[in-house]
Formats: sequence, structure tokens, C-alpha cells
Amino acid sequence: QVQLVESGGGLVQAGGSLRLSCTASGRTFSSYAMGWFRQAPGKEREFVAAISTTGGYTYDPGSVKGRFTISRDNAKNTVYLQMNSLKPEDTAVYYCAAKFGWLLLPSDRNEYRYWGQGTQVTVSS
Repeated sequence: QVQLVESGGGLVQAGGSLRLSCTASGRTFSSYAMGWFRQAPGKEREFVAAISTTGGYTYDPGSVKGRFTISRDNAKNTVYLQMNSLKPEDTAVYYCAAKFGWLLLPSDRNEYRYWGQGTQVTVSS
């Protein structure tokens, strides 16, 4: 069992930055690939970024490339999402997710077994 707790969300002006954190319980964090997803009101949950167990591979869709960076610190059981140049359309609840082992299709939320409760990010124009 893995429990995930996100933090770092909040209200920011367009063009600003936020860093989200997701801390996992347990001693096997380094065995889990991690992902970030987001869900805006009335929309499907969408993939934001993912990172392999060691951090050697990262994945992100073109919509956030160059603005969002995923990273992890296995010693701290934490995965981060650095978000720069934020836009109002980035407003959503952001969730972290965990999958044991390798990711076959990082953008597929069905791959991830464990999910956090989410943290709200609001970007004002």
C-alpha cells in the first residue's frame, strides 16, 4: 500500500511559477514510477508528466513541454512538478499517481494504482 500526499498548490498570477510536491509513504518509493495528472472542472483527467523509478526517463505531452518539469528525490520519497510560465488554462486539481515498476504507457491513467487526493492550482489572468 502506498499513500500519496500532494502539496504546493495555490493561487498564482499568469506567468508565475509553482512547485508541487507529492510525498509517498512506505520504504519502496524507488520501485514506483510516478506521474502527475490534472483535472479541470467539467473535463477529463489529463496527463501532465511522468518519471521512471530512477528518474532516468521523463515523459510529458507537448502542451506543457518547456514549462513543466518533473523530478524526484528517492531519498525523500518525493516527486516534484515545477511549473513555470503558468497560464489560466493550467487551472485544475493536480494529482500524483504511482505505478510499481516500469510505465508502458505513461499517459494512461489506468496504469497507475495509487493516487493522491489532489491539490488545487488556480492561475489568474
